[in-house]
Amino acid sequence: MEDVLEVYRRPFDPKRPLVCLDEAMKQLLADSRPALGLQPGRRQRQDYEYVRGGTAALFMLFAPLLSWRHVEVTEQRRALDWAYVVRDLVDLDFPDADKIVLVMDNLNTHTPAALYEAFAPEEARRIAEKLEIHYTPKHGSWLNMAEIELSVLARQCLDRRIPDIDILAEETLAWEEARNLAEVSVHWRFTTEDARIKLHKLYPSIQA
Repeated sequence: MEDVLEVYRRPFDPKRPLVCLDEAMKQLLADSRPALGLQPGRRQRQDYEYVRGGTAALFMLFAPLLSWRHVEVTEQRRALDWAYVVRDLVDLDFPDADKIVLVMDNLNTHTPAALYEAFAPEEARRIAEKLEIHYTPKHGSWLNMAEIELSVLARQCLDRRIPDIDILAEETLAWEEARNLAEVSVHWRFTTEDARIKLHKLYPSIQA
């Protein structure tokens, strides 16, 4: 926990951008019958029955010190999907960075080993060398600022039926562009000192 909190205290360095990564699933649902449109004094009415369209994965990349985020929509949430998202982060989003300081939770798919599953060893090594990885502790995913952005995305954009992955990608892109244009960020205030006071029960006690 303290490792991640200390990372958040670092000053901005364009050659070592801080990026938080998190992921979520979205169930794709279509209306079984056309919804009834809006009328004066009456909201849109939607049939309670729906048609399942499977699920899609949302990979959230969030650089709080740059007020930048990107949502990658994929059909699955496998180690290979994570590897391709990270490769694009290195090569497309921050190609001039010496290192990308990457904060994420400790899923078994979030490891450099996934890069070697997806790419040739030389390519996997090249990508891994660009990363400085910091994992949030078990039951500590709330320390990941990308989780906050996923929550905002869910409330502002995804809290409705979305029938297929193409529409999901379009909607998340529109949300992403608007939020980036507004330069919205997260002002993190929880520090190591706060943790030692408020979460003191989680620290080991030394018996004299």
